[in-house]
Amino acid sequence: MLDLGCGEGKLLRLLLRQPKIEYILGMDVSHQALARAAQRLHLAEMPPRQRARLDLIQGSLLYKDDRLTGFDAAALVEVIEHLDPSRLVALEAVVFGHARPAHVFVTTPNAEYNQVYERLSAGTFRHADHRFEWSRAEFSAWAAGVAERHGYQVRLVSMGEEVEGVGAPSQLAVFTQQPTSAPTSQSA
Repeated sequence: MLDLGCGEGKLLRLLLRQPKIEYILGMDVSHQALARAAQRLHLAEMPPRQRARLDLIQGSLLYKDDRLTGFDAAALVEVIEHLDPSRLVALEAVVFGHARPAHVFVTTPNAEYNQVYERLSAGTFRHADHRFEWSRAEFSAWAAGVAERHGYQVRLVSMGEEVEGVGAPSQLAVFTQQPTSAPTSQSA
């Protein structure tokens, strides 16, 4: 399992509790976030058997990295909105084109829901580092395009309690590789 943009390790902690997950690789661009993850997960004190299931690496989702290949699943939890929209093409090429995990889970805020938050004025993002926040239609269009270009099926899921007319606070795209079709033989 890949946790891409693992930050301080919140998802990593949950993944480690799942005995069926044999190996977890957490990657983040920030050395500081990785150091905090290692500290919060108590990596130095972790029993050897548990420690062998987890590695943390520094890297960018914008550059091909062979360390990301060969995984069954990848999670990008509240990651894409921290990238400039023009950089999503590179992320797509790395995750869906090069790494190609069988399943990819991408979550991002639902911009339509922002009006529910009293502290957010119109056009304000939920986090100062967000470069964009998409509506449900925008996220759906992006996910459908990624799936079509890279041979995945995609299913969209609302995350959190839905409010009529604006949806849920967050949205999830579940990408699953489509089975490759066998080459057709031609008769003479």
